[in-house]
Amino acid sequence: MCYADLRYKRPYNSFKKHMKIKILFEDRTIIVIHKPAGLATQTGQIGKADAVSEVKNHIAEEGQRTGREPYLGIVHRLDQPVEGILVMGKTPQAAAALSRQLAGEGLHKRYYAVVCGQEVLRSARLVDYLIKDSKTNTSYVAEKEIHGSAAKKAVLSYQTLASVEGLSLLDICIETGRRHQIRVQLSHAGMPLLGDSKYGNAQSLAAGSDRRIRNVALCAYRLEFIHPVSQKRMEYTVSPENPAFAIFENYLK
Repeated sequence: MCYADLRYKRPYNSFKKHMKIKILFEDRTIIVIHKPAGLATQTGQIGKADAVSEVKNHIAEEGQRTGREPYLGIVHRLDQPVEGILVMGKTPQAAAALSRQLAGEGLHKRYYAVVCGQEVLRSARLVDYLIKDSKTNTSYVAEKEIHGSAAKKAVLSYQTLASVEGLSLLDICIETGRRHQIRVQLSHAGMPLLGDSKYGNAQSLAAGSDRRIRNVALCAYRLEFIHPVSQKRMEYTVSPENPAFAIFENYLK
C-alpha cells in the first residue's frame, strides 16, 4: 500500500458507524472510499442517501468547513447495485488530474463478478458496440454498421477463477468505460450476472431469487492511480461484502 507524503492523512480503512461508506484513504486533495452495493454514487432525489453526500458530510464534520458546501469532484461512478472502490477529488485540480488519468492510462480498475452460464470460457476478450438508451437508463449491444457513431466500442477481458453449481467467478479488466458495460457485455455473451434484474435472463433471475440476492454480483475490488500531488502510485483492494460472493470466498484474493 502506498500513501501520499502529505501532512493531512486519514488512517487506512477508517470509517464512522453512521456512514454506509468506508474511507480507505484521505488527505487534503483526494479521498478513496469503498461504496457498498445498494447505495447510489450520487442521486438528485431529495432525502435519498448517496456516497457523495456522505463524503461531503464527513468533510464538514471533520472541521474542513470553509463557509460553503465542500467541493467534491466525481471522477468515476459505480451503479447503485454495484459495490467497490471510488476515488474523488477534494479540489478541482485533483479531480481534473484524476479524470485525465481515467481517460488515459494512469487509472486502472479490476472487478469481480459472479455470472450464470454453462459455457463460461477460462479467459476471453469481449469487443462489442453499445447503444445508450437514456429514457430507460439501459444500454444494449448493436451493430456499428447500422448505428454509426451512436454505437460506442466496449472492450473487456476476463479470467474465470472458479465455477460452482452453475455459477462462475470472473476477474475482469475493462479497457473502456461505457454505461453498464460489464453487465451488458456479459449478458450478451450468455453470462448474465447473478442478482442483475435489469440485464438478467430466466436462469440468472431464478438463481438470484433462490439465493435471496438483492444486488448485482459485481465488485470493483481493485483501484490503481497516480496521486495528483505526490505522483506516487496508489493501490487499493477490498473484499466483496455482497453475499452473492459467499460461495467463492476461498477463491477471492
